[in-house]
Amino acid sequence: MDGKNTSIKKRIHIHPYALAGLVPACFFLLFYFYPLSGIFMKSFFPKGKIDLFFLDQVFSSTRMIKIIWFTFWQAGLSTLLTLVCALPCAFVLSHYAFKGKKIIKILASIPFVLPAIVVATSLQACFGKNGVFFGVRLDHPLALILLAHIFYNFSVMLRIITGFWSSLQGRIREAAMVLGAGPWQVFLTITLPLLKPAIFAASILVFIFCFSSFGIVLILGGPSFSTIETEIYRQAAHLFNLPLASFLSLIQIGFTFALMWFYTSFTKRAVRFSPDAEQANLRKPVHLWEKMIIAGVVLFIILLCVVPLLALVMKSLTYNGEISLIFYTALFENRSDSIFYIPPFHAIKYSFLFAGGALIIAIITGVCAAFFIRFCDRNINNRLTSFFDPIFMLPLSTSAVTLGFGIIITLDKPPLNLRTSIFLIPIAHALVGFPFVLRSILPALRSIPEQLSDAASVLGASPLKIFRAVDLPLISKALVAGAIFAFTISLGEFGATIFTARPETPTIPVAIYRFLGQPGAMNYGQAMAISTLLMIVTAMGFVVIENFRIGNSEGF
Repeated sequence: MDGKNTSIKKRIHIHPYALAGLVPACFFLLFYFYPLSGIFMKSFFPKGKIDLFFLDQVFSSTRMIKIIWFTFWQAGLSTLLTLVCALPCAFVLSHYAFKGKKIIKILASIPFVLPAIVVATSLQACFGKNGVFFGVRLDHPLALILLAHIFYNFSVMLRIITGFWSSLQGRIREAAMVLGAGPWQVFLTITLPLLKPAIFAASILVFIFCFSSFGIVLILGGPSFSTIETEIYRQAAHLFNLPLASFLSLIQIGFTFALMWFYTSFTKRAVRFSPDAEQANLRKPVHLWEKMIIAGVVLFIILLCVVPLLALVMKSLTYNGEISLIFYTALFENRSDSIFYIPPFHAIKYSFLFAGGALIIAIITGVCAAFFIRFCDRNINNRLTSFFDPIFMLPLSTSAVTLGFGIIITLDKPPLNLRTSIFLIPIAHALVGFPFVLRSILPALRSIPEQLSDAASVLGASPLKIFRAVDLPLISKALVAGAIFAFTISLGEFGATIFTARPETPTIPVAIYRFLGQPGAMNYGQAMAISTLLMIVTAMGFVVIENFRIGNSEGF
């Protein structure tokens, strides 16, 4: 009988790494899928029974049709322009070794981790009225939107394509050259077919970011250039038309979900086509034309990624044509003596508090999700991994505005009445930062040889001890990188925060938006100053992330 009980215990024993999947699963069910279901119910059952009156508001409205068309059109054009800018730069960075290359790669990547609202203000400072870019002005909102999307997403396209293109520079290319193929023939018949999945994956990801762009379009576009994302905010926050806002959210969710499915498909194909990981055969430029191409790429990256940030700094330090710190000192003063005034310093304090809370939530859920996926990889089958990995990436393809809107309209009843809770903001921020934490930790976890855990288990170590003594030390750098990602993304999150933040607890992006919405040079200058501070913090965070990045990883 004892033997039978022992065998039953063995059969029902569940590995802790399998149980770890319950943490992100519960988190997603409560704070992702439940709010999305609330959006669905608000769309089709606004008064407890099915009501489709909002369909007429959408499909019979010329304005709505134009908004939907413009959303697709600007996202497609932004993606195409970003690809045109990134491909030549990816070629140079994946083929040549030159001095200062690491610095250039960091400078090219910083815009992506900057808050969208900082990107918008930096483009305004550089090319808007009284811009500082050699007198060049771009007054047209559409031109500023497209330029901001290129500036913001250039690093995504560059890193994904560069990382994969570098891995193709080894034996495959050499073998083709030995067989008599010329450079163009190698590119057209070997490199390009292998590179296509990476190009498509990067393009789809950039399209998703442009399609769901909020802060950039809201600030630079104004009411004349609305997208689905900004219209959701307008219908919900200003017109209180929740059914219509919910239906627009469903349109956006359905399309971005489909795009994310294609993205994961192309990512898998890119991995499959890639040869064994090896150090890329980078060569030093010898010919004059090679040096000129490299110089041109370096100059382009500096003009695109650095000059707008320098313009932002210059605007924050210039008052009446002179260098001054008046905008920075004004952040700590109530010049209007208003009883409703909330010092920007409070926004900085709340931003750091919320970012700390989001970091803790995102790290706990991200680590549990990574160990669960690694367990499925090694002990169950790849089908389960293929299901959960895209599921955990869904917040990346869901707009922050939709997330914030869904949370507000659903988490307002017991036992989850969090609408007025201060914890709502870090929860929303953790959802946005979670995919980045997972993508930071999972590659490091998968790189750990399975034999290490097996050997420790044979020697009598429990799963918890294996986690502490084997896995945790080996993923510590990736864990730090993921934590910084979660922290910096929370600091700059704007789309969900504009729904969830209370007036007395604003964050830095909300404070920037308030300053930009008020007339006067002092308000505009304070927006530049606080944007500069936020830019410095996020840029420093990214530099630290680069130092902790695993191996030669270039992806996101």
